[in-house]
Amino acid sequence: MHTNIVRYYITPVKSLVCYNKHMDYQSALDDFLQYQELEQNRSLKTIDNYRHYLNRLSDFAGDIKVSDITPELIRKWRMWLNRLGTYSSDELGKSTQNYHLIALRSFLKFCAKRGIPAMPADKIELARTKRSQVTFLTPEEVTRLANQPSEKDSAGLRDRAIIELLFSSGLRVSELVGLDRGHINTARREFSVRGKGQKDRPIFISQRAAEILNDYLKSRQDNANPLFIRIAGNKKADTSGDYKRLTARSVQRIIAMHALRAGITKHVSPHTLRHSFATDLLMNGADLRSVQAMLGHSNIATTQIYTHVTDPHLKAVHEKFHAQKAIQ
Repeated sequence: MHTNIVRYYITPVKSLVCYNKHMDYQSALDDFLQYQELEQNRSLKTIDNYRHYLNRLSDFAGDIKVSDITPELIRKWRMWLNRLGTYSSDELGKSTQNYHLIALRSFLKFCAKRGIPAMPADKIELARTKRSQVTFLTPEEVTRLANQPSEKDSAGLRDRAIIELLFSSGLRVSELVGLDRGHINTARREFSVRGKGQKDRPIFISQRAAEILNDYLKSRQDNANPLFIRIAGNKKADTSGDYKRLTARSVQRIIAMHALRAGITKHVSPHTLRHSFATDLLMNGADLRSVQAMLGHSNIATTQIYTHVTDPHLKAVHEKFHAQKAIQ
């Protein structure tokens, strides 16, 4: 694989194009993934996602050349993806299908940059998707959810700490499960995380979240590094304890379980608590730019999805001009 990269830089352009004229897809994909890691400095998670999405093209088409990727092949692949089920659905969602196409676009742009004959990336059009509705919890629902886990054992303290930390900080679930004990300073109630795009941002937590975290950590009987671990089981932690680290899927199940027990009928996930964090800030007068920074959004347009549910001016207009006069 390394020899292929060297060849790209030392081979004259004319012979390079000739060499790559019938380059097989898997070899080009391997070079693309290495390029993303070494030259683009993408995270290993991002590279794994690229690998997952682009391997599905070879799952469908078999052993193909890069030059075999045509609009017709992509059309048939999209039909195949559209009927590809998941563990929770008989079909693959449109947004997930688009992730496959976005990955393929990046791959084709890489091919063009390396002089590998391939169809233009801009020939790929994404499927139209419906913007998902922002779901968030009211303050009363957050309280019910946070009070649901028992504080009599380590598992309950862990779950309470997860809920308090997610709501207090606006962390993504991937950022939460990546935390180690040493990452959080409960005395200062602030720390930093590296989020999407390898960007660092400050995280601040409430006094209550810090206290719950301290209670949870005091209940731990191990020396494992991960902040949130599996409690059940007889295995003893090794030096790092990484095999005990909770996964994002485990946190999703924990949140959903406690939401159900708390009698909250709406779908609740870790991202719901991130939405709740943002809407709570905006409803209490925080400015959009500050919320953007705390969420780690690179584009403020992403943060603006919350404004239609948090604009106090709209409520005041409704109260003044409609609510008191709608029914006489």
